[in-house]
Amino acid sequence: MTIADLQTHARATCESFFDPHAPRILIGASTCGKAAGADDLKAAVQHHLTVLGLDIEVCEVGCLGLCYAEPLMEVHTPATPPALFGNVTPEQVGDILDACLVANTIPEDSALAIMDDTGYGSVPPFHELPMLKSQVRVVSRNFGRIDPEDIEQYIFRNGYSALAKALAMDPHDVIEEVKAAGLRGRGGAGFSTGLKWEFCRREKSDKRTMICNADEGDPGAFMDRSVIESDPHSPLEGMIIGGYAIGASEGIIYVRAEYPLAITRLEKAIAQAEDRGLLGHDILGSGFSFHVKIKKGAGAFVCGEETALIASIEGRRGMPRTRPPFPAQRGLHGNPTNISNVETLANIPVLIDQGATAFTSQGTKKSCGTKTFALAGKITRTGLIEVPLGTSLRQIVQDIGGGVPDGKTLKAVQTGGPSGGCIPASLLDLPVDYEHLAEAGSIMGSGGMVVMDEDTCMVDVARYFIAFTHEESCGKCVPCRLGTRQLLQILNSITRGDSKPRDVELMLEVADAVRQGSLCGLGQTAPNPVLTTIQYYRDEYDEHVKNRRCPAGCCEKLVHYSIDPEKCTGCTACVRVCPVEAIKGEVREVHVINDTRCIRCDECRKKCKFDAIIKE
Repeated sequence: MTIADLQTHARATCESFFDPHAPRILIGASTCGKAAGADDLKAAVQHHLTVLGLDIEVCEVGCLGLCYAEPLMEVHTPATPPALFGNVTPEQVGDILDACLVANTIPEDSALAIMDDTGYGSVPPFHELPMLKSQVRVVSRNFGRIDPEDIEQYIFRNGYSALAKALAMDPHDVIEEVKAAGLRGRGGAGFSTGLKWEFCRREKSDKRTMICNADEGDPGAFMDRSVIESDPHSPLEGMIIGGYAIGASEGIIYVRAEYPLAITRLEKAIAQAEDRGLLGHDILGSGFSFHVKIKKGAGAFVCGEETALIASIEGRRGMPRTRPPFPAQRGLHGNPTNISNVETLANIPVLIDQGATAFTSQGTKKSCGTKTFALAGKITRTGLIEVPLGTSLRQIVQDIGGGVPDGKTLKAVQTGGPSGGCIPASLLDLPVDYEHLAEAGSIMGSGGMVVMDEDTCMVDVARYFIAFTHEESCGKCVPCRLGTRQLLQILNSITRGDSKPRDVELMLEVADAVRQGSLCGLGQTAPNPVLTTIQYYRDEYDEHVKNRRCPAGCCEKLVHYSIDPEKCTGCTACVRVCPVEAIKGEVREVHVINDTRCIRCDECRKKCKFDAIIKE
């Protein structure tokens, strides 16, 4: 069967689904949607359709990226434009569907956006939403637009046409196209994808392997999971093209077992592609054969490193080895191996289909294309976004993310996961690309972006991330194994209030030794949170060390509560909520807090109506 035959069949099968006026209801059903109640929402929709006596398709789709508005429901009717509703509860379903399907109107007070370009009264078009205005959707082009478990819908939206195009090209020409596009690995290192492919193909070997790294382990990161759950055929198609380019006969998707929904959708995608001759033996009659299997990882952070990942696949303990030789030279079972992460491979179909020139039209000269980011933390609009590389941090945090909520002040943005750096608010105009992030002391990583407000203690943030990297260190090399432990011990002493005067200088020395002497990228970048927080927030460290005080009021041992005698009215409200009876005082008399008994739960300050409780 040819790609033209598959496209003809997809058009016949899916044309009604993509008709904007064909009645249907879409439910965002990736992990974020399900966690917010998408399954209960779907059940309520189906129940109300039964009550109305309507036979309308209810379809699960992937994540639109608007995690702050989950669960999402999209309603299509012949009489009105397709409307998107956010934060929908089962109790709201009846009123919304009655309005859309019976009264043939859109309830403007509850609608989030109109999914075409028209708008409707006060309801804006989807692309005009503040979170969407600055985005350029390449990797996320199919998010929320297709059923991720239906290959026909992927093919209808031009899926696998890039594979057909690549198979008609010489493998060398495919590699040259990827090199010309300047696509850099989206897993963190940012190395040229085309060069990686070229190095692997150059090696003389009867067997090569293409590995997709879906071992996403950064706290607060969910880019790869979202890609697989929303559009699994996209990285799969990129993987097949990569396999053809390097001359591989097998592919392995290494995905963490904590992603059950992603694994289920990958398994279905592989089976569907095999059934249609897009994967397996003699793909599309080209003579090229490529087989893909899934390897579930146990969730070790270090297995995101290429050589540790290979060791895990081979059944050994996931520990890095020295390089060279690089995996492209001697990787899985000693054979040339290419490893690319999910987002890198999801870029390939668009790159091959549209060409290198179109790809380089986005981003910067050295950092071409777009990048997905997971916005999390103290930010108004959490979710998954995709912007051209070089977009400023200010535009991402303020314009797209809506800034810090509750009137609080932005303090820092941590990029690059636990091995990334904390960028202060003073650098908000920093372009987000590989070079500028490195200059600021951080890294791109896989795309995690955690926003912090004025209530965040930067010393405690450094302690948290060092605790994570220390726990996840494989222990093979001394600088990482012992260096991260020593950094954690010092940070623990600082946050407890029993630090020594030279502790900050000692941490700088230890951090440099860890960076210089560690074997793999985990150890080499692990000190970044410490180094950047000291660089940009040295005064906060000094307060902890010299004055035994936490300015943000986060470090429990360094926080003290007292009562302002001028404001205290003796109402006893604080006495009644104190769980350890640390507050004493009679009615209408000034109260006193016993500092040694106080557990710093903050309940007294929250309860006081006269702002008499002082936290310092």
